[in-house]
Amino acid sequence: MPLDILLTIVATTVIQSIFGVGVLLFGTPMLLLLGYQFINALEILLPISIAINLLQLVKHHHFIDINFVKNVLKYSIPFVVVFLFIVTSVRINIGALIGVFLIFVALKDAVGAVNKIIEKLVGYERTYLISMGIVHGLTNLGGSLLTAMVHSKQYEKNQTRSTVAVCYGMFAVFQVLTLFFVKHQYLISYADNVSLLQIAVVVFLLTEEMLYKNIDNEKYARIFAAFLGVSGAVLIWKSL
Repeated sequence: MPLDILLTIVATTVIQSIFGVGVLLFGTPMLLLLGYQFINALEILLPISIAINLLQLVKHHHFIDINFVKNVLKYSIPFVVVFLFIVTSVRINIGALIGVFLIFVALKDAVGAVNKIIEKLVGYERTYLISMGIVHGLTNLGGSLLTAMVHSKQYEKNQTRSTVAVCYGMFAVFQVLTLFFVKHQYLISYADNVSLLQIAVVVFLLTEEMLYKNIDNEKYARIFAAFLGVSGAVLIWKSL
């Protein structure tokens, strides 16, 4: 099992265990920077992302905002599928643009003018969700836009994470189904994939018990805003 992949999985699993996204959002650019192909990155990261999201929903599924999830399924998922097919032959880099947007959203609670702009932007939910689906299909970075949207809704921490987790999980499931029809050479063995999945589960359980349970709602909101800002900075840096 390649050490660089293992370290990437451990680091991004901790992030996703807290926020509901991270394995795809950070794992994809990290593996690309390490020289792996986009499709191979998906092959490695998607099963782990799905597993973590399922574990997050076991105890907190009743916190899910069902109406929002239905809208994601209706307006985002079809575009995830279509544009993932496209990206198997064409690479498009819009990470810097998304990064600037995330930093902007992270300032929502600190700057009144930003908060008003975000409220107006989120009001066009259908257009936003379609754009999110396109971005995720093309770049695997739709989780950034998903967290920005959910952050704007002022949920408490369990509703934030569970709603993000179920939507992020849907992204991954439909990506796996799409890749099933795309022929490509697998990078790592089935045994290594299973081992990485087992490691990710252990990391999730430790993070859940030692970190997530000890964060109250107010602190979680602040940390989540910081997470958006850091995500934006990383995406901008990666795009340079």
